[in-house]
Amino acid sequence: MEEKLQAIEERLNAIMKELEDPEVVKDQDRFKSLMKEQSDITPIVEKYHELKAAQEQEKEALMILDEESDEEMRELAKEELNEAKDNQVKFEEELKILLLPKDANDEKNCIMEIRAGAGGDEAALFAAELFRMYQHYCETKHWTMDIASYEDTGIGGLKEAEILIKGKGAYAALKYESGVHRVQRIPETESGGRIHTSTASVAVLPEVEEKEVEILDKDIRIDVMRASGNGGQCVNTTDSAVRLTHYPTGIVIYSQTEKSQIQNKAKAFALLRSKLYDIQQREMHAAEDDLRRSQIGTGDRAEKIRTYNFPQSRVTDHRIKLTMHNLQGILNGDLEELISNLTAADQAAKLSKMSEQEQ
Repeated sequence: MEEKLQAIEERLNAIMKELEDPEVVKDQDRFKSLMKEQSDITPIVEKYHELKAAQEQEKEALMILDEESDEEMRELAKEELNEAKDNQVKFEEELKILLLPKDANDEKNCIMEIRAGAGGDEAALFAAELFRMYQHYCETKHWTMDIASYEDTGIGGLKEAEILIKGKGAYAALKYESGVHRVQRIPETESGGRIHTSTASVAVLPEVEEKEVEILDKDIRIDVMRASGNGGQCVNTTDSAVRLTHYPTGIVIYSQTEKSQIQNKAKAFALLRSKLYDIQQREMHAAEDDLRRSQIGTGDRAEKIRTYNFPQSRVTDHRIKLTMHNLQGILNGDLEELISNLTAADQAAKLSKMSEQEQ
């Protein structure tokens, strides 16, 4: 690890020098690339410096213990030595996490799809609650939710919705939400007081740029039409809604929430790019069973990831066997502890896998 850290430190010094070059500043693509790399590796170098300081502290404390006869000074040196050793262990663990291969998509915006599953009206009502849960969470993070489509049931339920969530690190935080969410509760329409189980599925995809996914004109059909459902006068009386059909995959995207056809078209293409990128990534990693087993969840819609139990005010994440008795808080968007635990478990699984490969 020492050699790797030294190489990263040297790379950071080289980047700093390159950023001072006026020719690099003129080349905006190169400049942005270097700035991002600098931002990525600076925390590693700073932690490496903390580790080296702790190592120096240990050497100094050992020197004092070797040369000093005064008992009070020796006691202070022992305290310094213990602190230095503890810090080294702590910094080395933190560095291992910082050195883990990063998901290139983590800093991106994301596309979220929510769909009602098994359970009829009760499933649709639960899907609407999940939508509000993520809406509240995004508010706490100061992220924006840009709705591309939202199909309701007329009684407060949600059939399906597609949302673009904009904010730094949105994908990193929300990628663990992909899968089947299950609710257990007594529906208001249940006269016998029996607990029903219903489901909703969530899919989270990174937003991708045009250059990352090529969409050929011959592969696309674009239809424009009037929006349906709730909306203002302009929305329902002009041909502003856009439907994209991608022939090779059969994917159909419908966007109608904006008054402008251009804006709806842009949203639809953003959704399509993310779905095509997701297909490409799944095909690429299909044979990498070890990688997928080392992750917390596969991101598959069919994977049951979480249960929301109303009678016991309990939320259980089945992937990491975590149970929290804060159902209402979680539904109100208090997801930070849950997401932190999922992130930590994912990092631990990857560290374990890395250790196995090094042995």
